[in-house]
Amino acid sequence: MQTNLEIKSPSNHLERIATILRITGWSSFVVQTALAAASSVLLILAISGRTFNQAIVAPPGIPGTAIPTPVTEATTPGLGIGIFWAVCAVGVLLFGIYLAFRLIRFSKRLRHPDPAIYPHRAKVMQVLRLAVVTGLIGILLAILGTGTTLAVLLAKSIAQPQGVAIYDPNRIIRSLDVFVAAANTTGITAHFVGVITSLGVFNWLHRPSDPASLSVFNW
Repeated sequence: MQTNLEIKSPSNHLERIATILRITGWSSFVVQTALAAASSVLLILAISGRTFNQAIVAPPGIPGTAIPTPVTEATTPGLGIGIFWAVCAVGVLLFGIYLAFRLIRFSKRLRHPDPAIYPHRAKVMQVLRLAVVTGLIGILLAILGTGTTLAVLLAKSIAQPQGVAIYDPNRIIRSLDVFVAAANTTGITAHFVGVITSLGVFNWLHRPSDPASLSVFNW
């Protein structure tokens, strides 16, 4: 009877750990994947829009007519830096999604009937630390992209004359340019979700446990 109780206690504890890892892993994986897809779509739209936009200029000497000039792109100067930081943030986010998938795999291994398959506690804690650091780096990159993009758009809005038609395409704030800021903001949200979930599980696992009971399963 005593032996059954001794085995039952760590078994229940590991079952609870596996459940927490599975829930947080899947939650982080699904949310980050969806936000990464949304951020990627916004970046693709912004980059493709910068490529296909052309300025329409009236030729000299023929008033009232306008024809397309040979490939004059209506791009926003300096916005490429915001796109660069957004792409870097998405790249880091993909690595964060991989780490969330690792947590899902850990939860499955903890449910295996063979204790030799169980992952070591130190390995799980290492992945959680790496996920937190990855999320913080991604947040920093996305903040840099958001700040750069908003600074460029703010400068353009201040430079626009009030009550006068604007014919220079480089001075117009387009919706596609706002997509870059939206992509960076989406990246911040995705990385924030990864940091919160990983940090919460890390703190929960870092609580003092009974070493005598958990030593049976290398936990």
